[in-house]
Amino acid sequence: MAELPSGLLEACVVIGASTDKLRDIYQSKLEEFPLLEGEVLQVHAPPFVSKETNSSQLIGPAFSRVQKRRSFIKKKRRDRAAEVLPNGETSNSAEVSSATDDISVPKDLDLIALPQLCFPGGLQLANEQREDSYHFLVFTDLFGNRTHGVVVQYDRAVQSCQEGAVPNGNRWNSSKSRLYTPFALCVISKFPYYNALKDCLSCLLVLLRLARQADFEETIKEFSAKLSLVPLPPPGQLHVSFNLRPINVVLPSRKDQDSPIIDIDLHLPFLCFTHTTLLQVLSCLLQEQRLVFFSSDWARLTLVAESLLLFLQPLSWQQPYVPVLARGMLDFLMAPTAFLMGCHISNFEEVAAETEELILVNVDDGIIQSSWSEGFDLPSIPLAAAECFISRAECLRLHYDLEQCHLGAATDANALRAQRRDWQTRLNTQIQNISLELVVNVFRGVQDFLNHEHRVFNSEEFLRTREPSDQLFYKTVLDTHIFHSFLRDRLNRKQDAFSRMEQNTRNHAHRNRAMTESPRRPLLSDLSRSGYTSYTSPSDRLSRRLGASLPNLDQPDSPAALSSNRQASYRKMTPDAGFKCPQRAVKVFRLPEFPPPLAYHYVQNYYSDMVSSLGKAISATPAGESALMARYHYLRGLVNTVSNRRLDALEDFQSLYKTDSDIFPSQMVKTLVDSLPAGERSQADKRPELRRLICRVKRDQERELALDGNGREEAAVKRFKLPKTYMQLEEFVKCIQESGIVKDHGTIHRLFEALTVGHQKQVGPELFRVFYTIWKETEVEAQEVCLPASVSEHIESGECIFKLSSSVKTSRGVGKIAMTQRRLFLLTDGRPGYVEVAQYRDLEEVKVSSAPFLLLRIPSLKLRVQGKKEAFEANLKSETELWNLMVNEMWAGRNMADQHKDPQYMQQALTNALLMDAVVGSLQSSKAIYAASKLAHFDRIKMEVPMMVPRTTAETLKHKINPSLELAEPHAVDVLLYTPGQLWVSVGMGKVMVFDASSWSLTHTCHVGNARLNCMLGVDKDQVWMGSEDSVIYIISMLAMVCNRQLTEHRAEVTGLALDVDKYNQKVAYSCSAEGSVMVWDVPTLQVKKQFRLTCDRLQSVYSCNGTLWCSSRENIMEVWRNGSLKHRLTLTEQQKGCTATFSALLLLPEKEELWSVCVDTGEVCVWRTNDTTKPYDRVVLQDCAGCHCMIKVKNQVWVGGVSRTAAKGKIYILDAERHQILKELHGHSDQVTALCSAEDRYVLSGAGQHDGKVAIWKVE
Repeated sequence: MAELPSGLLEACVVIGASTDKLRDIYQSKLEEFPLLEGEVLQVHAPPFVSKETNSSQLIGPAFSRVQKRRSFIKKKRRDRAAEVLPNGETSNSAEVSSATDDISVPKDLDLIALPQLCFPGGLQLANEQREDSYHFLVFTDLFGNRTHGVVVQYDRAVQSCQEGAVPNGNRWNSSKSRLYTPFALCVISKFPYYNALKDCLSCLLVLLRLARQADFEETIKEFSAKLSLVPLPPPGQLHVSFNLRPINVVLPSRKDQDSPIIDIDLHLPFLCFTHTTLLQVLSCLLQEQRLVFFSSDWARLTLVAESLLLFLQPLSWQQPYVPVLARGMLDFLMAPTAFLMGCHISNFEEVAAETEELILVNVDDGIIQSSWSEGFDLPSIPLAAAECFISRAECLRLHYDLEQCHLGAATDANALRAQRRDWQTRLNTQIQNISLELVVNVFRGVQDFLNHEHRVFNSEEFLRTREPSDQLFYKTVLDTHIFHSFLRDRLNRKQDAFSRMEQNTRNHAHRNRAMTESPRRPLLSDLSRSGYTSYTSPSDRLSRRLGASLPNLDQPDSPAALSSNRQASYRKMTPDAGFKCPQRAVKVFRLPEFPPPLAYHYVQNYYSDMVSSLGKAISATPAGESALMARYHYLRGLVNTVSNRRLDALEDFQSLYKTDSDIFPSQMVKTLVDSLPAGERSQADKRPELRRLICRVKRDQERELALDGNGREEAAVKRFKLPKTYMQLEEFVKCIQESGIVKDHGTIHRLFEALTVGHQKQVGPELFRVFYTIWKETEVEAQEVCLPASVSEHIESGECIFKLSSSVKTSRGVGKIAMTQRRLFLLTDGRPGYVEVAQYRDLEEVKVSSAPFLLLRIPSLKLRVQGKKEAFEANLKSETELWNLMVNEMWAGRNMADQHKDPQYMQQALTNALLMDAVVGSLQSSKAIYAASKLAHFDRIKMEVPMMVPRTTAETLKHKINPSLELAEPHAVDVLLYTPGQLWVSVGMGKVMVFDASSWSLTHTCHVGNARLNCMLGVDKDQVWMGSEDSVIYIISMLAMVCNRQLTEHRAEVTGLALDVDKYNQKVAYSCSAEGSVMVWDVPTLQVKKQFRLTCDRLQSVYSCNGTLWCSSRENIMEVWRNGSLKHRLTLTEQQKGCTATFSALLLLPEKEELWSVCVDTGEVCVWRTNDTTKPYDRVVLQDCAGCHCMIKVKNQVWVGGVSRTAAKGKIYILDAERHQILKELHGHSDQVTALCSAEDRYVLSGAGQHDGKVAIWKVE
């Protein structure tokens, strides 16, 4: 049976007093009526109609799950021959003579407690008719799934019946005053559409007041059946509305897949509480206290509680949640666990006196207190975040009348409701922004202390970065279920509203690490990421030119670039600020008028009308509004599903790949595919798009089964703990990575060698504890250094002190030597002063010496600095050897960074130096210095290998960035793409990193599929297409930076993409796949205009030029007409056929009528005439080249990326496109050059294989 997600209606239940009790009370002469117990009188749940002629109907014709049913037995009096019902009508004695009534209800719907919750204050009769009263319920099952209820209590008269005799022969006294009994109508839904369902019940009451008692049940049943025909809107910009007469009811959609449905007035808590009290309540929720809300209004309890929980999004309350407790349920408050519950204000004193350790919140008076005291003494929200929240909240305009007083009176009720709804939506959005910013400010930086590989959260280090006054709050919150769930989402890299706002509101330096792995340590991470902009070389400095799409690498640093590294500060923002994404206009799809809902053929006609309306809406939607079109397809797919048009439904869902794959209903499509009868399955196999969809669904099912065993592991979150056993190398690597000290495998291996010098190759728990403690203590000591203004003005804003010596005598005075990432300076004793010692790049010699003291020689460190005649000498005594190692490593790292234009070398050298310090401190033996020397990585390289970079390379190379900076091992750069202002880097397994081209800083990281990307193409101002090994073309929006569209027509890995215009001057894209298929795409509609297949061995690329296509395979280059017919074929030359060479890249120079080609395993470039492809007319032999992998044209040059034959390192050859001569050879990578791209013909960017994994930026002359 194909199962749909729950529709608007789960069930409609009628609760009231039994007629027996009503009769007894009516006949009695009581002055006060007793409280009665409510009973379930009616239950209406879908499906309401079915096709009578076909009992094998697979899908119930309603937008609700076809639910399993169970029996709900309602006791009745056996001895009554007849019952007098409200309004004086007599029931059929034959119908009530049985001892019980058997009501069929949905299996997962619990009706036992429902009567109490519908009448939480008890069922009370009255002599006067009371106003209708609404309240709201939330039910939670054992698995934490919530169901929502909207209840209306309304009175109906119980009249005497002159003709209706009772068994004892007496008549009811007609002279008695009129008696009113309340009924409760409860609409239950899986979704919190509180306002919409309240509107629906309001419309139902209009009908019930006009209906006869005999039509009472039928009216409610028809109402329920109508609601079962309402489809829920998909996430996004499309709402659904329907007419119930006399009003239109609107179902708002959720913002996206991860956002909750919001159909309440979120400003209610701001009206009930002061800002300070509101923050106290939110603090209690975050700390998972035992909270009880009190109010005289049952409706207010749920609405305020729901609003508060929405304020905490994306954190989700995990504990028991019962916002309305009936009078007889107060014993629930004795539960030992945390909870959130609501009671009537009349129970306040009783609860406060008899229950301990509760937080009592008086919603009516806006007061919060604890049950053990009058005050509130729990930890508060961190001060900085609280102040930001209050300053933002003060800007809210909460009063509708004040905002609308300039408008005239509305004469149409629906227009007035729409006006109010628009105002409420805007206010809700502002409140969501404010509350989300509060959560972001409270938990900002959590991901910096996560190790995604081992799923570890370093809570101790996170706490260390919080303010001392906030420590108690965080210690409590970090142990809660609500935080654990939030942490699990961060480890799973969930891209929700929190992630987006956290990234958008970070400063420049923090933003660069927002989407990457955890840092080594806070200060090092600041250096690590700000290094992209703060690195300077002696002559060529990286700059950030404001307003430019590319940096001018020859200008000095601008103040803007330097100031970007300063710490982020909370700033006052307007309520509209927060989300950077532009808000799209919301559309409302109006459903057709409801048919008679209990007749099958009328219902089917209704669905046909809805399909027709959605078809017209799709046709009228412009091609550029793909997101809106996706919502229409989604709705039509739902309608086709419930009306048993399964193939049409699958076609609609297939369309979501091209319009918005984020809302693709995977589970629903899987169920639909599984439910296809044999006949429909054979029809689907004849339709290519459905066949592709079914194959993909089956593939996804197999992948899910294969990954099922890892589900529990992915859900786990571990806290870092010190080891308790001896560790071999593998366990040591894991432990160091989990601790957050360092992630690079090479560095960890050297650290292992250092800690195990002279011992068995294993690290004991005590040694690791000492090492870890010293590492952290050194970090804290450095952070606590307070420099006076007279000292700090001499160092740059991005510098940090990482190591301080003890107070020593030096040739420049007495003081402490301070080590930053840029320099050494002396912090003089007494009144702290600054004495420059040396910047690392200016050092000429570093050695251990000795200074005379009386009859002794004291070990000292001697430094010679460029431009200074006298050497600097410091009597470091026992610290001398360690400082000698550290300074030499920093010096070597500085030289490497300057020569290779790569700031990572400096950052790595600093890490090595700090590890040396921790090793010496933890070993405390004669071999400690020798052990620490194992970490002198760059100093050893300087001694063993010449560090000089060839002059040509040094002059052309401007900068390097490392996309694999926070990974355990480098990843190969697969593809590079430059679009105006942005550099796109693919680094394997679908991971794409986007760098700001004005500063080369990381701005975004996204994942497209799970396979390697082969090609990328900028199609227009908002689209980047990416061809993957999984046969899908992924489309990323550059504005929203989301990947929610896919082209799935290819059957093999996509290997090439190209762009051109057709004969009608319309933009078209070309794609090719490995098995030889070439497809022509209409870019605006993403439809395949044409496709053909070439016979070849692995098609690798496609290019469009002068009306023909050039396609490259391993052994052939083919010129093909646009209709797919072959024009020319180039094959490998005779010299190449004898080896394993295959074509790797080709380059078209149409203005010269030339085609250039290179091969994987040969070091030459072949130049062909495009009008004579029999053989190349020129060859350029590349010296010391074992093979070429990529090639691009820049200005009048051709750049070829390859690998050296002798050193197996990457080389770039620059050729003159006119004379076919080599102009330059560049040596910038330690592995083969795998990708090249040009940035506005000013710079060339090159990416290297996995042993290097870096991107080099070269200046074009």
